[in-house]
Formats: sequence, C-alpha cells, structure tokens
Amino acid sequence: MAERENRRDRRDRDEAPEFADRLVAINRVSKTVKGGKRFGFAALVVVGDQRGRVGFGKGKAKEVPEAIRKATEQAKRNLIRVPLREGRTLHHDIEGRHGAGKVMMRTAPQGTGIIAGGPMRAVFEMLGVQDVVAKSIGSQNPYNMIRATLDGLKKETSPRMVAQRRGKKVSDILRKPDAEAAPEAAAEPAEA
Repeated sequence: MAERENRRDRRDRDEAPEFADRLVAINRVSKTVKGGKRFGFAALVVVGDQRGRVGFGKGKAKEVPEAIRKATEQAKRNLIRVPLREGRTLHHDIEGRHGAGKVMMRTAPQGTGIIAGGPMRAVFEMLGVQDVVAKSIGSQNPYNMIRATLDGLKKETSPRMVAQRRGKKVSDILRKPDAEAAPEAAAEPAEA
C-alpha cells in the first residue's frame, strides 16, 4: 500500500510541470454592515509554464494570501496551449476582444522584446513569448484585457495545424506563391 502511494507521489512530481505565476491586480472591496465595514480582497493571477501554456484566475477572500491562492488554483485549472514560432513569438498577427477590451498582437523579429502594457505583459511573460508587439484599445480593465488577450491567443494557429486541417504537408502550406509562379512562367515560353 505504502509502495503504491510512493509511486503515485513520484509520478505526480515527474508529470506536474513547474508553473510560474504573476499577480496582476489586487482589489480591496468593502461591504457596509450595521457594525461598520467588512473588508475583503479580490486577486487576479496569471499562471504559465513559459513554454506555451497560460491561464488566468481570480479569487476572493477576507485575506490577501488566501485570495491569491484561490486565484492561482483557478488559473491552473484554466490553462490553454498556444503554439509559438521558434518558441519565442507568435506565428501571425491576431486580434482579440472581450467586452469593450480590444487587443492587437503582432509577431516581432528576434531581439524586440515584449512591447505590451500591464496585464498583457504578464500573459506574454508567463506564456514564454520573448518577442511581441501588442496594443490595447478600449477598456483598461485588467480582467477584460487579460480575457481579450487570451481570446486572441486561442485563435493562434501554427502551419502544422493548418496543414493538418487541410490534409496537406507543412511544406505545401509554407511554399511561397512567387516560387510556384516562377517555374510555370519559365515553362510556358519554352512550349510556345
């Protein structure tokens, strides 16, 4: 019995990847009651493995550490996988929106860094993106900005995913249109 539990503990440690977390916002809220005000805290946390998985969570409690713990647990349950090009940037430009929050994210050459504001920066850092240019338009509410960013990241597709969906090879998807037109144009004058 004890041997089985030790194996399970070892397996859980091996399988569970280490997650990094970032506290994005903490909000103190109050409820007025007959005896005065009761204070509580709401925390917004972004969690990721910095290798293409990211999630966010929110937690509320009477104490700050408990709110952060709840938010972190929820974030780990809501992880999404995002394909990254060369493990450092996005495959293509994307837009995301949630409510009045709208974000635009663009791929960037190596060495650009993360050019993004506030909550979006936390998402990219936890995701493992090293080069990206992002802009937030509309709502500055951190909850809506994170949701809009994740909405856009869910739309991210890699050439492998596109090729699989179309039933083609990745090399067919990545072939440049100029390269296809050049051999055909060279072959036509020879026949005439």
